[in-house]
Amino acid sequence: MAGIYVHIPFCKSKCSYCDFASFPDKIGFAESYMACVYREISKRAKELENYNFETLYIGGGTPSVIDESLIAMLIAAVKKHLRLSGNAEITIEMNPGTVSASKIETYLKCGVNRFSVGLQTAIDSQLADLGRIHNLKEFLLSAKLLKGRNFSVDVMIGLKGQTEEDVIKTIDTACEAGAKHISMYALTPEDGTPIYTDYLNGELPDGDETAALYDAGVKRLKELGFGRYEVSNFCKKGYESRHNLNYWRRGEYIGFGVAASSCIKDVRFTNTYDLDEYFKCILSDNFAVKSVDKIEGQDIEDEFIMLALRTARGICLEEYTSLFKRDFLEKYSEQLKKTEKYLETDGGFVRIREEYLFVQNGVIIEFLGQ
Repeated sequence: MAGIYVHIPFCKSKCSYCDFASFPDKIGFAESYMACVYREISKRAKELENYNFETLYIGGGTPSVIDESLIAMLIAAVKKHLRLSGNAEITIEMNPGTVSASKIETYLKCGVNRFSVGLQTAIDSQLADLGRIHNLKEFLLSAKLLKGRNFSVDVMIGLKGQTEEDVIKTIDTACEAGAKHISMYALTPEDGTPIYTDYLNGELPDGDETAALYDAGVKRLKELGFGRYEVSNFCKKGYESRHNLNYWRRGEYIGFGVAASSCIKDVRFTNTYDLDEYFKCILSDNFAVKSVDKIEGQDIEDEFIMLALRTARGICLEEYTSLFKRDFLEKYSEQLKKTEKYLETDGGFVRIREEYLFVQNGVIIEFLGQ
């Protein structure tokens, strides 16, 4: 399986926690930027001619902030130059503050069949504290426009002043609005972002408090019929994100645009984070790749284990043996004994027990570098 990611680095304003490549002050360059993305796609066509891509994910930034015609042309360029499966999952990220009926109509006409909506929290004061440009009412209006469609909602935990009741209210709001998929992830205060000051001042929940918020969210999602298939991702049966599953199963993917990452034939490469440099490279008929990393040997095995143990499916023992020509239970017998409290082995799989998934890093690290 292979996927395509396209990065749209524009937004109306930068959220207080955002550490992504996004440029709220350069949206006027959107048309020129997209022209460069179309050109980058055409330049990669020859080397990717044998790939059949099953997913296309348009992320950001805020893809829904640019004119919808540019998205339509993007999807047309992908279909023209690359082989996109007839039943491909095509996802676009949307901020509720930038959604309109005409945009959604255009997205649907050009093939978008999955929407990822950034709610984060149903508490307006918390949205304002995060620097989000929307409120709860705007989310509900967006959800109404998406009624009957396949859409996912982002929920953030670990916010200043957030309670378990706030998390449950946010999940209930997303579910009642019709979400088939919910991504619930913890706020990560990165150095250099405005919210990092709150972290330094001790104004954000600590690890134990965030874990309690997560547990409350997991319990409520389960009650509402959402199954957890990865530590931060929950869905109604059959609504898993195929694009994200490809990442977790070490599938190949190609990225286009500023800061977009790719992994083809165990070579990972990432485009420049600098918008001006991206323009200069593409317009000079060059690629904008900034870093290249060949993944080999034990690193491949480590990555396989790390990604698999993040999922509810866990490590498929047969798949491990097929890839690495050895027995997982035999090679990692000491690690398995050391972490047996946190693991379960059945049906040919080794997985982290459900109650320990949120703290999976402490378990996973025991298996790396062996």
